[in-house]
Amino acid sequence: MTGKPTIFTKVLVLIALLLTPVLFLYIYTNQVSVNVVREEIQSSSLNRLSFFLQQFDSTVEQLAMFPIILNSDPYLREFVDRRSDKPYDKLKEQTRLMQKISLQSVSAAWTNDLTVYLPKDQLVISSNIFKSYDPEDIDKFAPLKSWTYDGTVRGDARTPGARFTRQIVDPLGATDPSAIQAMIQVSFPVANISAMLDQVKTGGKGDPFLYRSGFGPIGSATLNEGSVQAIVHMLEGQSLEESGHFVAPVAGRQVAVYYVKSRQLGWYLVDYVPVDSILAPIRKTNLLFYTALGLLLGMSCLAAYLLYRNVQKPIGKLLNGVRLLKKGDLSARIRYRPNNEFDFLIDRFNEMAEQIQDLVQRVYAEKIRLHEATLKQLQAQINPHFLYNSLFFIVNTAMLEDTRSVVAMAHNLAEYYRYTTRMENRTAALGEEMKLVANYLTIHNLRLGRLRCELDVPETMLALHIPRLLLQPIVENAIVHGIENKPGDAVIRVSGSVCEGSCQIVVDDNGLGMTDEAIARMEQQLALPQEAASGFGMWNVHQRLRYVFGEGAGLKLSHSPLGGLRVTLTWGRDSEHGSAIDRG
Repeated sequence: MTGKPTIFTKVLVLIALLLTPVLFLYIYTNQVSVNVVREEIQSSSLNRLSFFLQQFDSTVEQLAMFPIILNSDPYLREFVDRRSDKPYDKLKEQTRLMQKISLQSVSAAWTNDLTVYLPKDQLVISSNIFKSYDPEDIDKFAPLKSWTYDGTVRGDARTPGARFTRQIVDPLGATDPSAIQAMIQVSFPVANISAMLDQVKTGGKGDPFLYRSGFGPIGSATLNEGSVQAIVHMLEGQSLEESGHFVAPVAGRQVAVYYVKSRQLGWYLVDYVPVDSILAPIRKTNLLFYTALGLLLGMSCLAAYLLYRNVQKPIGKLLNGVRLLKKGDLSARIRYRPNNEFDFLIDRFNEMAEQIQDLVQRVYAEKIRLHEATLKQLQAQINPHFLYNSLFFIVNTAMLEDTRSVVAMAHNLAEYYRYTTRMENRTAALGEEMKLVANYLTIHNLRLGRLRCELDVPETMLALHIPRLLLQPIVENAIVHGIENKPGDAVIRVSGSVCEGSCQIVVDDNGLGMTDEAIARMEQQLALPQEAASGFGMWNVHQRLRYVFGEGAGLKLSHSPLGGLRVTLTWGRDSEHGSAIDRG
């Protein structure tokens, strides 16, 4: 006993084992959270860059439309195609065109130069009044079809530095200056981009810039040259997609780099954020969690003994009892008495286990009986003699060329077997059962030629649901045992009524009938177990009614006013039929 661990020690070990998975779970969820944060920041950064680039591309696209719009302008077309030879008119047209170009230029959000080159006249008309005609511009820009970065430092007052240019020529596709009537060019300085990047950078942690392989980066006025050059060096060695991101070391720190490609310029908008600034709040949360976990461990040790004595042990007894019930041991009972609030739970558990054991035994027996009754009922309905007689009737009648009788027999026989062999539902409306009875009686009437049937069931009862194939066995019993063995006209009457909270279906015949002793003996057999019952049809119907609708439902036998036997089917009007079926 000396080396055996005490209960208190076991509880401490248990607490440690319980807290250890919590710790590992936290580490795992923390890693998942970090990944989620990274993905969200990546998505947010890419969305922010994409949104900015969408605005950027919209502005650039607007500028790209200026040469096209100006090329279709009637003033320009008139000036190029039908220029006046008079100096005054020529100067007037040129002034008017310059005003048109200037208005077009200032309508954009960015500072830009809109210029018309006329190579044949060595003439240039521009929104920049300082621009002069330079033949090298025609040779340099005319063959180019899209935006071009021009990093040449110019001496013009309005274009002192690098710029982006785009132009169209008239006629379209011409590159030889002698063949070009006009070249319309729009350009904007990179200062516009820098100003826009300054706005994006304000209040953020990044340092966005434009990048394209072979060119220097274009950034804001406060661009961090060292970090940007390091990132540009990394970008040069990668195959970039339309958008993406990667993490790389820069100046001893891990940074997340995001990039999106401009559809107008073909340059990449790049931004980077230090990873440390992203994960700093999560690290603070980790420290707080570990501190709280240590305090929780100390408090758990203090409460361990009391929890084990007053809670853990009674719960263990209850859990053990539940496990035994789950394994199928319905005789499991709890004999432990903790002398506290768990006494009530243990007493209730024992009562519940006893009730479950009794209920399972009863339901199991009822399910077996219902299953056997259903199988026998299906076997009973597929009566080979009934089918043979009906088919022989069709053959003989066809030989007599009585087409109407053949059609009637085949139709009713098909309807009969289609209904009796459809067993996917256990219940059916009373109206469907009455239709089956009508088909069955019509078949026998065609064969016998002396059978008269009377069906009198109220319309309000036809929608009631009852177990399938409940009436036909009673009608079949009346024909086989009452009518076929008695010569003369035969009558079968099926009537229904609802009174005093119960429903009744009465089947009368004028057959041979039964004596009082035979009726009493038959009613006794209806209450016997299946193995002891001598007959199966009437017993099956009686047992199914009792099982589905409960006590009070079943069959009653008596003498019929027609001279034969009366069978009365009775069941409660307010019976919960659906729940009864669910029990099976």
